[in-house]
Amino acid sequence: MKTNEIRKMTTEEINKKIAEVKAELWNLKFSGAVSGLEKPHRIKELRHDVARMKNVLNERKDEE
Repeated sequence: MKTNEIRKMTTEEINKKIAEVKAELWNLKFSGAVSGLEKPHRIKELRHDVARMKNVLNERKDEE
């Protein structure tokens, strides 16, 4: 997910998306511990997506 896409979202949408991504991240970590993953790089991508979304939320908070 790109930063421009995140900035177009509302704060509520970003918070929902963070929860969804964190759930997917947990599932990937769990399945990776049990068996191998097809796309292990996906964990890194999800972590970066969460960081981008949190960064945009902090920018909005600072603007207020």
